Amino acid sequence: MNLALERESVTLKSTAGRLFVDGVFECYTLEDPVREVPGEPVETWKIPGETAIPAGAYEVVIAYSPKHRRAMPLLLNVPGFVGIEIHSGNTAVDTKGCILLGTYRESADVIRSSRAAFDVLYPKIANAITVGEKVLLVITGVGRDTNGSQKA
Repeated sequence: MNLALERESVTLKSTAGRLFVDGVFECYTLEDPVREVPGEPVETWKIPGETAIPAGAYEVVIAYSPKHRRAMPLLLNVPGFVGIEIHSGNTAVDTKGCILLGTYRESADVIRSSRAAFDVLYPKIANAITVGEKVLLVITGVGRDTNGSQKA
């Protein structure tokens, strides 16, 4: 299964995007602001609990989450980050680097119907893994140029 997160815009509070499953639009996403400076080590631009993960490709597994007290989609091998999950939430306050899902975008910094979006995506990921399919998430889109300025 191929997941694609296309980041679309960054504000001072969050990063908005869209998630696709095997090329088909699935839902909206919300993350912490992108602060990544390509080519620079994560520790030079990361603000713990307030920074989106680096763009790239990540394997997704299902693993028990102590925070959510249930099995959740977990991204593996995220440089400089640990415990990055895909879960429900409405604003960047609800994430510490994780990816939030919503069925619609209320504003640049708010998504809604997050549990509904999660409840549709989670079984797709879990079923793919159960039948032995690898789940890969590729994150692209909005970033920063080498001067640290935001770019599309």
